[in-house]
Amino acid sequence: ILLMNTLSTVLFLGSTINHLQPELLTPNLMIKASALSIAFLWVRASYPRFRYDQLMHLIWKNFLPITIGLTLMHISLPILTSGIPPTL
Repeated sequence: ILLMNTLSTVLFLGSTINHLQPELLTPNLMIKASALSIAFLWVRASYPRFRYDQLMHLIWKNFLPITIGLTLMHISLPILTSGIPPTL
């Protein structure tokens, strides 16, 4: 958890490098990674766990049809709009 949160901090939250005070880079990274870890663990502990059958029902009945629909729309939209002339 800590490694992934540290990598997420470096990639997504930025390091905010201050050239005047480079000694603040490590504490800044540690504070951001700790805050992200606390938030992750808090959300994980707050919500109940899904049973395996509930998770499979959620995937097959909700997520899979949405994913297939969005994939078909993504594939068919350029084909459908290829005949429309560009407008300025």
